[in-house]
Formats: sequence, C-alpha cells, structure tokens
Amino acid sequence: MINIPNYQITQQIYESTNSLIYRALRNEDNQAVIFKVLKEDYPTPEELTRYRLEYEIIRSLADLEGIVKAYSLEKHQNTLVICLEDFGGKSLKMCLEEGRRFNLDELLTLAIHATEILGQIHRQNIIHKDINPSNIILNPTIGLLKIIDFGISTQFSKQHLTLKNPDVLEGTLAYMSPEQTGRMNRALDYHTDFYSLGVTFYELFTGKVPFESKDAMELVHCHIAKQPTPPNQINSELPIALSNIIIKLLEKTAEARYQSAWGLKADLEKLQENLPGLEDLAGLDFELAQHDISDRFQIPQKLYGRESEIETLQSAFERVASGKAEIMLVAGYSGIGKSVLVKEIYRSLTQKQGYFISGKFDQFQRNIPYSAVVNAFKEL
Repeated sequence: MINIPNYQITQQIYESTNSLIYRALRNEDNQAVIFKVLKEDYPTPEELTRYRLEYEIIRSLADLEGIVKAYSLEKHQNTLVICLEDFGGKSLKMCLEEGRRFNLDELLTLAIHATEILGQIHRQNIIHKDINPSNIILNPTIGLLKIIDFGISTQFSKQHLTLKNPDVLEGTLAYMSPEQTGRMNRALDYHTDFYSLGVTFYELFTGKVPFESKDAMELVHCHIAKQPTPPNQINSELPIALSNIIIKLLEKTAEARYQSAWGLKADLEKLQENLPGLEDLAGLDFELAQHDISDRFQIPQKLYGRESEIETLQSAFERVASGKAEIMLVAGYSGIGKSVLVKEIYRSLTQKQGYFISGKFDQFQRNIPYSAVVNAFKEL
C-alpha cells in the first residue's frame, strides 16, 4: 500500500488495468478522500499526460453535482496521484455483485439520474467513452448518484478510430459501442455514450449484459452485427416500453439511437409516471422519442451512392475468405473517398476474424523503397 504525506490510506477499493484506487483520510481535518494512482512505478509520458488531462476534464465539470469532484493532482515519487471526493458511495456494479435488490421504480430513478448527468456532461462538450456500472457510483443512504472515471474521455469533436486488436481497445469491451471498436468505418461522437448507457440499463434491469463472451473478437462481432435479446424476453415483468427504450439505445448505427439525453429522460420519466396503480406493467407501451430533438447539426455518416462498389468488395472478400487469393485495385481522384470505401469491409472482416493492414506512400519519404508495404506489414 502506498504512503502519501499528510494522508492516511485506509483501504484499496479497486484495481483496473492502469490504476489503483484507495480510500484515505486527510490528516489535518479528517476529510475522507479517494486516491487514483497510476499502477506503473515508471509510467510513460503519454500515461502522465493522460492523467493530467483527466484531472483537467474533471475540474472543468466541477459545477455539475453528478460528477465526482477533483481536489488536487499531486506528484508521488515518479508518478501522479489524483485526489478525488469521497461521498460514501459504491459502484452499481458492486451493488449488483453484492446481491442488492432494486425494485422497478428505484431502477428507473437511477436510470433517469444517470441520463441527466450524462446529458450535462455532453452539454460541456465531453464524451465519456466508458459508461458502465463500475463508473456509476451510488450513495443509497442519501440517494446521490455520480459518474466517475474520465480516463479516456475526450472533447466533443468527431474522432476517427483505427482498426486495433480488441485486447488493446480503450474502454470496457462488454459496454463498448460498435463505432468505438474501430470496425464500423464511422467517426466517434457522443452517441457512443448512449450505447454504453443502453448496455448498463440492460444489465441493471435484467441482471446480465446483452452479449457475453470470453473471446474479445467474438464480443466485438456481437456489438457490430448481432441483435440483443429484448430485455422483456429475459424478464417478463418489464414493460414493453422500457424494453424498447433499451433496444433503441443499443442500435448499431448512431443515427438510430436517441439523439439527446433529454429525449431519453423524457421517455423514462413518462414510463415512471405511468407505473402507479398499473396492474399490467408488462403491457405498458407508448411511442418513443417524441421529445428527442438534437441540439446539434448532424450529418449522417452513412456512405451513399457506393452500393455496387461495396457489394463488389464484399463479394471479393467472401471468395478470399473461402480460400482463394485475389488482388483488387481501387482508382479515383484524391479525396474522392477511396479509403472510406475500402474500410466498409471492416465489419465482414470482424465476422471472419480476418486482418486488415494498410500503408501509405509518403511524398516526403520517396527515398525508402516500398515504404507503404513495409508500414502495412508492421501493423501485423
């Protein structure tokens, strides 16, 4: 256990891939705090920069009640420590693992609060990118809910992800949106948080996640291509409307999900308002997203007018996947969309557990023979 001056460490409460989380007391006033410490004794400059950015993001959200407060960023030996608020809560994941039972009304209240906080985060132009029950903290005594862990959060700008090994993806794979896997040929925006919130709701209301697998690539394929079992088929007591809300959050394309947290919150509140005195809960249904209006101008990311070219690529890939060898050339002017077209094969590649490598000839490195081919094979 670490030793930090002016603090008394009381217990280690969590360990992730990169961090250790401790509860502590500040000596001068006996104030309870949480320490988040990088696990490595000698972290890389990139890891240190990531910690500083996480601290700055949390500080920028200091006015939001639903975000855990950051008190300080302190240097400890060769690493950094973030000192955070301890409001006496525990994660929803821990509550579920301990067998804590919530009734339907309590779960809807938690869902509404989590949605409201997420909407506030998005209004501050932040994408969380790791919404899951471990990062939603509840103090059941005072009914306070907060979202934590902005370790991979980013500012609101569309982020284009590259194809990576599923074992090194940022985020928690079981709760990750299709586009966050980097295999959908789509930019990442705030809609990714709605998908992760949908997986979280699925688990809260059914007791299990929509897709379960120990194989990372299979889990990625499920997120991209497999339809989840509707929650009301797992728990027959759930209202149809609630099941439909969760399934809408779990749509594969971002455009088909809710477009705003306020639209989602309105549907959850309408559902909760109709619960008292209702005898047939399972039959409760209504039209969704009537108040779901995005406050941002969004251009759909679907690739239009390339159906025949995509079909040609897909057919060639299927033939190669069956054992043949082929080469295909894609020609066109610079900026016409050749790269975007080729990346449409990502989803089929994931299903067949294939590999995708790419390289580009650099106009400033013409002295290196076959540089693009060399760079491509370095990705294997």
